Amino acid sequence: MFLGEYQHTLDAKGRISLPAKFRGELTGNVMICNGLDDCLYVFSAEEYLAFAAQLSTGSDADKRSRRLKRFFLGSAQEVPLDSAGRISLTPALRSHASLTKDVVVIGTGERIELWDAEKWDAYNGDAEGSIEDLAQELADAGML
Repeated sequence: MFLGEYQHTLDAKGRISLPAKFRGELTGNVMICNGLDDCLYVFSAEEYLAFAAQLSTGSDADKRSRRLKRFFLGSAQEVPLDSAGRISLTPALRSHASLTKDVVVIGTGERIELWDAEKWDAYNGDAEGSIEDLAQELADAGML
């Protein structure tokens, strides 16, 4: 399970080092794709297959389902984790998340998210005010 928040820097070759705590759960190649809220999702190969299978349950006749598949599956890249624990990000992936230098790496359970540091700070500022309301809604629905 991936947990925590870490500050990292994108190097000149478009590579980022993943936290040492995360590397133990990743072997071989990782899967990277566009994420929601202008971040990137990083999965182990196993977790990505499960994620892709969930997306594939939707019908291609449904416009929303097609859009989700194109967004997540169409942007996916299989990337090796090098001996230094780094992954290379394609220009398209870096562009989606506006990654240029300072990157926040967060663990969200089954996946890792890569965020531009400024966007992460702004997102957290926006979310902080509404998190209590969201928690109450989930509690009222018996989900928390």
